[in-house]
Amino acid sequence: MNQKRVYCLYRVSTVGQVEKDDIPRQRQYCREFIERNLEWVLTNELYEKGISGFKVSAKERDAIQEMQRDAVQGKFEILLVYMFDRLGRKDDETPFVVEWFVQNGIEVWSAVEGQQRFDNHVDKLLNYIRYWQASGESVKTSVRTKTRLEQLTQEGCFTGGSVPYGYKLEKRGRINKKNREVCDVVIDEDPRKSSA
Repeated sequence: MNQKRVYCLYRVSTVGQVEKDDIPRQRQYCREFIERNLEWVLTNELYEKGISGFKVSAKERDAIQEMQRDAVQGKFEILLVYMFDRLGRKDDETPFVVEWFVQNGIEVWSAVEGQQRFDNHVDKLLNYIRYWQASGESVKTSVRTKTRLEQLTQEGCFTGGSVPYGYKLEKRGRINKKNREVCDVVIDEDPRKSSA
């Protein structure tokens, strides 16, 4: 029996997702998917930790570049991801990256969503719509985050960055969920003294 060689790609956008064990969950799901397909054998796993599939181009992602080189060299036949948005969320790029792999003899699979095929025009349209929708989700997440940070700032909460002139950070012995000390931003009675 000829086994098809499988490359898996696991990606998370933020360090917080790494800390929440998102990559091990993706890896476990993909490995279980491979075990159910007896003619498949896992030959490589690539990891992207803290890489935005919306902000970072495939040309700047080492894992995508490595997989493309290996595809051209015939090192694998199947590219497997947990969900297709792990390949990227750029509606003007990711659909074409997926199509490139298929045109170069690589089957592209999601352990959750199945195989992405290009047998007809509808397949191409569905491929594009998938990443158009993923891009939209990234935009909505960005808007929600920006809005919440603006609300926190209006409430007087310090959301990071440089402390404004005339203020200082004051430790009060509080610890957050990540076991880091939380400081309050308070008025600095003598800002010239603090900046020296």
